[in-house]
Amino acid sequence: MFLTIDKLNVKGKRVLVRADLNVPSKDGKVTDTTRIDRSAATLTELAAAGAKVIVLTHFGRPKGREEKYSQKLLVEPLAKAVGKPVAWADDCIGPEAEKVIAAMKDGDIALLENVRFHPEEEKNDFGFAKSLSALGDLYVNDAFSTAHRAHASTEGLAHMLPAAAGRLMQAELEALGKALEHPEKPVAAIVGGAKVSTKLELLGNLVSRVDYLIIGGGMANTFLFAEGKQVGKSLCEKEMADTAREILEKAKAAHCHIVLPVDAVVAGEFAENAPSKVVSVDEVPADMMILDAGPASAEAVIDRLGGCKTLVWNGPFGAFEIKPFDAATNAVAQWAAERTKQGKLLTVAGGGDTVSALAKAGVEDKFSYVSTAGGAFLEWLEGKELPGVAALNIMPNKAPSSGGGCGCGSGGGGGGCH
Repeated sequence: MFLTIDKLNVKGKRVLVRADLNVPSKDGKVTDTTRIDRSAATLTELAAAGAKVIVLTHFGRPKGREEKYSQKLLVEPLAKAVGKPVAWADDCIGPEAEKVIAAMKDGDIALLENVRFHPEEEKNDFGFAKSLSALGDLYVNDAFSTAHRAHASTEGLAHMLPAAAGRLMQAELEALGKALEHPEKPVAAIVGGAKVSTKLELLGNLVSRVDYLIIGGGMANTFLFAEGKQVGKSLCEKEMADTAREILEKAKAAHCHIVLPVDAVVAGEFAENAPSKVVSVDEVPADMMILDAGPASAEAVIDRLGGCKTLVWNGPFGAFEIKPFDAATNAVAQWAAERTKQGKLLTVAGGGDTVSALAKAGVEDKFSYVSTAGGAFLEWLEGKELPGVAALNIMPNKAPSSGGGCGCGSGGGGGGCH
């Protein structure tokens, strides 16, 4: 179990909030404020309760201090999202940060400069985490999307200050818990994407936890090939055929039904509106490639899902970015959204391509929960412990008073945790 901000007395306290405001930008302007908007709920709630809210986040992958990765461009969209001015500090530790925080009144919000300007952040360095902790009285982690990283601001801090999950982190953990830890059965998982090799651990974990594993995208071609079918010029990891067969056997032993395409949309080239046709998966032409699951496959998936109570979705069925190869993804997504609206299906989806595909299908806001996390969402589905989440379950102040790690038992400072 983890604490939420309901359990914290924040009035008059300096609250360090680790958010994920790593948003897309172009020419110094934010182009998608989704993550900023989602973070606003926690920040405004804490501010309304009388906290001095100090936002920690990262932006890009800087090598030391690089001005192109300065977070100053986030101040304006963040202020708009929270409905009040946001103070700015040119560093996340030291005199600059201390000066800005000292001037804050209860209810104020401040944004500190990129934590990754300090290499010690990604090393989960004890001294750097200690410097961050000196700026606050309480710590709130609201960045599930970075929780798979054991960094100073995502993991180390939780050992040094009383810690709790923010509203976004809480919503994510509750949604994932309902979907996989304590799901209403039967449970189905849709897993798409290009390669089996990138999702081996995910597939291996899911076959023992779901009733139906529906495989789409390029990885479905590898499974079809493993079953002896010819896939023409399709994306296919032929060297993974034995692995695919092992997964099929593991699923059989676990009484998990694996659902593969029965027909496919094929074309001679990967291009918008390329001439295409629907064929059986037993009759893929040698000079063509599978670019989407066919209409019969989409109907079969919907038929399977009709008896399910819970659906977890990661990855599209085809090349959804270009028409007409988005049809299967759109059909299943729109059906699942309608089923969710009727209260008959809990739908939890996540991963970059998945979010884009659902948005393109017009249903991103119609699922029970859509995660903006990429790697963290995948690692959760793989059954891995996420350092940023695990740290919320420990008592604060376990860190030693000087030197040697973050109090998680991993040893020397600077070497990271877990």
